[in-house]
Amino acid sequence: MQNGNNFAFICDDINELEHSNQINLPRVTVIMPLKGFGEHNLHNWRTQLTSLYGGPLEFLLLVESTDDPAYLPVSRLISEFEGSVDARIVVAGLSTTCSQKIHNQLVGVEAMHKESKYVLFLDDDIRLHPGSIGTLTREMEKNPEIFIQTGYPLDLPSGSLGSYCIYEYHMMHANDFRQDNCGVVSGLRDGGYSDDMTLAAIAGAHKKLITSPPVAVFPHPLATDLNFGRYWNYLSKQTFVLESYTTKVNQIMNRALFAVHCYLSWGFVAPYFMAMIHVAAALRFYFKGYSLEEVTTISGGLSLASILATCTFAELLSMWNLTRIEVQLCNVLSPEAPPLSLASYNWCLVFIAMLVDNFLYPISAIRSFFSQSINWSGIRYYLKDGKISKIERIQRSQDMAPVFTDLGGKHLYGRKGFPTKGSFLSSFTSFSKGLMQWRQPKRYE
Repeated sequence: MQNGNNFAFICDDINELEHSNQINLPRVTVIMPLKGFGEHNLHNWRTQLTSLYGGPLEFLLLVESTDDPAYLPVSRLISEFEGSVDARIVVAGLSTTCSQKIHNQLVGVEAMHKESKYVLFLDDDIRLHPGSIGTLTREMEKNPEIFIQTGYPLDLPSGSLGSYCIYEYHMMHANDFRQDNCGVVSGLRDGGYSDDMTLAAIAGAHKKLITSPPVAVFPHPLATDLNFGRYWNYLSKQTFVLESYTTKVNQIMNRALFAVHCYLSWGFVAPYFMAMIHVAAALRFYFKGYSLEEVTTISGGLSLASILATCTFAELLSMWNLTRIEVQLCNVLSPEAPPLSLASYNWCLVFIAMLVDNFLYPISAIRSFFSQSINWSGIRYYLKDGKISKIERIQRSQDMAPVFTDLGGKHLYGRKGFPTKGSFLSSFTSFSKGLMQWRQPKRYE
């Protein structure tokens, strides 16, 4: 934009927007598995369907069945864009050999246009920038050796402590799926649990290239009523991913990641625990009338606690600066959208969430290691030798309260309007806000 290109958020080179270039753009199919309906989904879907990509583009939105709460809202949304957007709903049916998400993706691959050159697997809980698909396609065209092109979400906290404890898409060549190159289809279909981890393992085994463009950062709004129960469910799913693998080498790498992550997580929390003990001891001696000079061990501990506090401040400052840059980038890439702001981040809660997340991660990882099963979105998956061996679906009656899952707070079953149970951490958050008069972050939507 500094060089006079007001369309830089779509394309760096304004000459590429000429009609002669646009008509030669490759066809892209966007496959988006849907599950449930939450407070941010409708806006997210709008940003995805209103892409400014100039080439042929189709959207396939996959649902398990017409009973899914997402089916009616997305049907109405597609009808609004009828004639201007090539989008349709595909009912995928129930999975039997892999996770439901992977099953939906593979059904979408079978239904995509025969002339599609690239396929973009998109999660339904992120907001897409107008020029994102064009940027990804240009990168794939520049370097045909790219096997997977991926990006990352910018989590937008809603105000609850759980939303600060959460610290997604990939584009590939369509022919890799048509021809099952490197076993991408069979690897996903035959016991695949996580599409990201499975594809990354396949890429590593065949020495394929995975890239991420510098502009591949997408807003990811979190639920305003996110509580500890839903956060724990999400964390369990993330640690359970390490129990799935495709090869022996992949298993060893996951085990190494498991051990290193657990060691570093509790290694991060331990100094704060020790600092609390030193501060508590110093306060105890102070109220008993002792001076710090009389108790040398306490003064030494307080010095270490002061150093830890300084390091923590530097860490939070670095996180603030990185988040500031990402927020600015998202605002530049989506000039038509309401601007994002750092005002939605409460850095006191960010710090607490870092401690909570790192303390709970090893517990969740160990639990996943011994259980070898997880309940996600009303479906229980069992693993054997790193692959899904059994799938159980929970039957629910019509009069039962709806189930919420994931960070977007989606309704999976039943009717909306039932209050969700609170948690200790959500209550603690409300108490902390009132006590310390922290600024209430703005709500998105």
